[in-house]
Amino acid sequence: MKITIEGADKEFAEKLVALAAQHRAELTVIDTAWTVERAERYLRSLPASARKFAEMVVVDGDGYLNAETLRQTLGKLNGPTVALSRAVSRGVREGWWPDGTSAPITAVWDPDTPSWQKAIAYELASENVPVFQEALTNLSGGARQSPEPWAEEAPPALDVPSGWAATDYVPRVLALDDDTPDPGADSAPEHKRQER
Repeated sequence: MKITIEGADKEFAEKLVALAAQHRAELTVIDTAWTVERAERYLRSLPASARKFAEMVVVDGDGYLNAETLRQTLGKLNGPTVALSRAVSRGVREGWWPDGTSAPITAVWDPDTPSWQKAIAYELASENVPVFQEALTNLSGGARQSPEPWAEEAPPALDVPSGWAATDYVPRVLALDDDTPDPGADSAPEHKRQER
C-alpha cells in the first residue's frame, strides 16, 4: 500500500505516519506549505512589476488588496499576474517546492457577477502573510533603516578613487588655479576684444 498526503498539517502527518508504520505501509507526506525560504525564492524569481504587485498585496494590503489600487499603481495587471502564476510552475520544475503547491496570491472575483469580469481584489492566505512579510524583510536586507549621513570629508577630486590601481585609466577633472581664467568667461586678450 502506498499513501501520499499533500498539504497536511504537521500534527496530522505525524499521527498518520505512526498509523502507517503499524500496518507497514509506505507513506509519503509532501509538504506544500509556503515557508520563508520558499517565499524568498518565489519573490526573487519574479520580474520587477510582479514583485511590486506581490509586495503591495503583502505589505500595503496585509494580505488583501483592492485590484483598483494595484491598477492605479501598476497599470494593466495581465503581466504581473501571469508572472506570478508562472513562478509557481517554474518552482515545481526547478524542484524549489513540490507539485501541488498552491499559488500564494489569488484573484478575488465578485460573487454577484457570474460572467466574465475583472478581479476585484487579490489576496494571500492569512497563514502565509507573516511568511511572506518575513521573506520580504530578508530580501530587503533586514529591517529598513535610513542610511547614516555622510560624516567624512569628501576625497580630493584628483586622488585615485579607492579600488582603482594607480595605473588604471581614471577620468580626471580639471582643477583651475586662481590665475587661470574661467573657461566660461571671454578669455581673449584685451587687444583682440577691442577689434571685434
